[in-house]
Amino acid sequence: MKNNIIQFHPGERIKKKASQYLQSPDLILEEKENAVPLLIEAMKYADDEDLQNIIILLAGFADQKTVIPIYELIKDPKKNETIRHIASIQFCIIAPRIPDLQPVINCLLEDINNPDPEIRMYSAIALGWEGNYQAAIPLIDLLYDPDKDVQQAAVHALSNMGDDRIFRLLKDRLEHGSPEQQKSILFNLWQFDSKKKEVSLIYLDYLNHEDPELRFDALTLLDIVADIDSYLAAYCKCLNDSMPGIRRLALERLQEIPDKIPHESYEQIENLISDPDIKVRQEAVKLYKSLKSFRLC
Repeated sequence: MKNNIIQFHPGERIKKKASQYLQSPDLILEEKENAVPLLIEAMKYADDEDLQNIIILLAGFADQKTVIPIYELIKDPKKNETIRHIASIQFCIIAPRIPDLQPVINCLLEDINNPDPEIRMYSAIALGWEGNYQAAIPLIDLLYDPDKDVQQAAVHALSNMGDDRIFRLLKDRLEHGSPEQQKSILFNLWQFDSKKKEVSLIYLDYLNHEDPELRFDALTLLDIVADIDSYLAAYCKCLNDSMPGIRRLALERLQEIPDKIPHESYEQIENLISDPDIKVRQEAVKLYKSLKSFRLC
């Protein structure tokens, strides 16, 4: 006798319905009461790509039901780093809008002392939102964590808090931290809006750093916090830097204001047309043509 029993796979039905929500997010608003629980359930069956999209969709609702499932992904060692990183960031985004979050915050504060550096790292990211001052001291402790990735996560989380007292602390660590931590701090200082002038001066100072990678980072970031006009001389000085990437970036930036480039830099720009680095030569040719056009006008 043939076995006529039809196998029932609830996961397939849930995945199919979740796929409909992923393709038509507006449908979630129409069916919110059923959609959110179903998407939470679908997290068990979804592949990595769909799971990423489900996390982002659920975070958009920022309600109590979505917090625990997202938190559980942060701690799940079976999930890949992309999933856990996205879950940490989304938690950080939605946390300020969730009432009665303290029990989960308490769990995260315990997690940043976990022996597993990945749990410490993702938990640190999740705790970094503006106004979450109860996490400040534990996150400051992580600046001295033996794992460099954990240190970087702590820098990012502390910077997100936007507190000027934290700015002073990070500025001090910039002088005494490892090159990896210095790099991380440089890439986060621009977030302190009230300190833009001071941050500009820090980036300007790092243009003279012995580490070419840090000089390159400083030049990249200077453009975020200050107009090129304000530090034109610094950009022109970078044309002589030993690192090709810095020379190329300086040439790119100077193309924005060819009419303001001082005449004493013209010869250096012309010399860079013969630079050993092909990308530098290409940018030098572009800028030199702009200078010639400007002089003919």
